[in-house]
Amino acid sequence: MKKLILNSLVFSTAIIYIMFLCSCGRFGNKGIANTKDTVRIVCASKQLTELIFALGQGDKIVGVDLSSTYPDAAKKITTVGYHRMLNAEGIISLKPTAFMYNGGADNSVGPDNLLPQLQKVGVTIVQFRSAENVEDTKALIQDLGRYFNVSAKADSICRGIDSTMKLAAEKRKQYTDTPRVMIVHFGRAGNKYFPFGPKGAPNFILQAAGGVNVLDTTKKMRELSPEILAETQPDVIIATDYGYDRLGADNFKAMPGIALTPAAKNNRIYRFEEHDLFYLGPRTGENIIKLMEVIHTK
Repeated sequence: MKKLILNSLVFSTAIIYIMFLCSCGRFGNKGIANTKDTVRIVCASKQLTELIFALGQGDKIVGVDLSSTYPDAAKKITTVGYHRMLNAEGIISLKPTAFMYNGGADNSVGPDNLLPQLQKVGVTIVQFRSAENVEDTKALIQDLGRYFNVSAKADSICRGIDSTMKLAAEKRKQYTDTPRVMIVHFGRAGNKYFPFGPKGAPNFILQAAGGVNVLDTTKKMRELSPEILAETQPDVIIATDYGYDRLGADNFKAMPGIALTPAAKNNRIYRFEEHDLFYLGPRTGENIIKLMEVIHTK
């Protein structure tokens, strides 16, 4: 009988101790705590970086590519280089559990041996869909919502995109002019300036803002001769931030080909943040309105 009572007391004490530990989170929140503590993402996509932050998961990112500059918190994260010229050793040194990127040929990561090297040391490779229109962007957000188990937040962001896109479409009606626009981007890989053709997210945003792309090249972007640049005669030139800042306003304006355009002669060359123009996301409607205010004359 005494042994039975003693065993009962030991069992009761053990139960109380376990309940105490659970109330402290040692067991009850173990799965959640481990997920937050062990998920370490290197993100090689400026679009994905913004979306992951928008979903409230930015604290899981430990490394980003050079182009991931939004939101401001992303600028405080260790950079791993240009997304087509990444170094596996530098990424591995951050001890990531996952390497994320999105898109096809135009948004791929490199060099070719990068992904096999990461997989060899146990890093999970996660590729998401390319998204250069509104519907694909919303689908991407929902993919991310499922991945991080925050689908309700993803749905809310998608509704916000629909709302701001409708607002942008309404505001566009107040402008009657159709400015001819050239978008000029600096390509870090080739150390060259590239005008953007009528494809991809920049052109989508430009059209939504009521502008017309002066280039008819079949490629998304390509290097053009000064003569061809001058022949396009854009009313407005939009220069992405890195290339514009690299030269400064006066030197950018004086570049061969650009100097002979109406945009240069009339001082209508404007700096635009790359992250506002090169991909779609929660702020796209706002960015379209921002571009409208730049390219149109009142």
